[in-house]
Amino acid sequence: MTRVGWILVSVMVLSQGLCAANSDAAKVDTLFSSITPSSPGAAVLVIHDGRAVFQRGYGVTDLHTLHKIDEHTNFRLASVTKQFTAMAIMLLVHDGKLRYDESLSEIFPEFPAYGKTITIRNLLNHTSGLLDYEDLMAKQYGNIPDDQIPQIHDAGVLALLEKASTTNFAAGTRWQYSNSGYCVLAMLAEKVSGQPFGQFLHDRIFAPLQMTNTLAYEKGKNEVSNRGYGHTPDGNGFRETDQSSTSATLGDGGVYTSLADLARWDAALERHTLLSEKEIQPALSAVHPTSAPAEENGHTVSYGFGWFVDPYKGHERMWHYGETVGFRTSIQRFPKDRLTVIVLANRADLSAIDLALRTADVYLGTEH
Repeated sequence: MTRVGWILVSVMVLSQGLCAANSDAAKVDTLFSSITPSSPGAAVLVIHDGRAVFQRGYGVTDLHTLHKIDEHTNFRLASVTKQFTAMAIMLLVHDGKLRYDESLSEIFPEFPAYGKTITIRNLLNHTSGLLDYEDLMAKQYGNIPDDQIPQIHDAGVLALLEKASTTNFAAGTRWQYSNSGYCVLAMLAEKVSGQPFGQFLHDRIFAPLQMTNTLAYEKGKNEVSNRGYGHTPDGNGFRETDQSSTSATLGDGGVYTSLADLARWDAALERHTLLSEKEIQPALSAVHPTSAPAEENGHTVSYGFGWFVDPYKGHERMWHYGETVGFRTSIQRFPKDRLTVIVLANRADLSAIDLALRTADVYLGTEH
């Protein structure tokens, strides 16, 4: 083939690639077409083969400034935070300061007797049986409106659990999603490291990965830059619903971050920047309780440390979601496909999980 022929073929291939990319982008735009330019919305990122192939913001950060959502808008992650809390614990294991099979009572000797049977591993994979701190708060405050209840912190969760004398089930026997467990993990990391939990996250995860705008938000102690505020539908519009009585805990949901910083997190996971491939395996290994299959709402659950690890349409997957007042978030990683989809929404009427998976379908070729 002549040189001119090769050039023509190259141009055709490039043109076909651009057409395919434009077609995929148009399909994703359609998924988010219900978001109007002046309403709360979402930020979407698709990473394929190590580069961002789609990155877009829809809607606004809040209804006062009407700033446009973009890749630098910081959202409250809610339970997507748990992967950072799990990484913090895994780093302390790496440092030799913790063991996965160490009991809760070994770290907190003042904890009730039931803490002797709960291990760090149980806390990480939701088999601890700890009582739900929101249920304990409901008993404490009764019918008082949420906006009149003082915000609880991780230390407050630990204190509530230290007053309890029982658990939902014997540790390791069943699986039950536990925000309480991840608040306790934050306090555990704080005690063992000698640093406030948010500072430990910054020093050992966010700073090394140059996630410069990511933080564990503590009102009065730090500020969220480029902040997106949570919203809930209210009649024909939206009202700001950014904080609740449980929005100040860090271990189970307190991290704020953006698409730009999560791209750095995703790259670190792929390259094993913080932990080796061997060291990360426990986080990706599904727990098997001893007396009953891991289930939630009648569905089988596969959970490691801070990650759900069940496949999607035949594709290996690690993922999580977050739901809190005014926010919906999801990260879907398909390691063997080298594909990651992230959806961060600052409105409560969107399903970040559904939107992330439908976006993944476009790039996996599994739309039908």
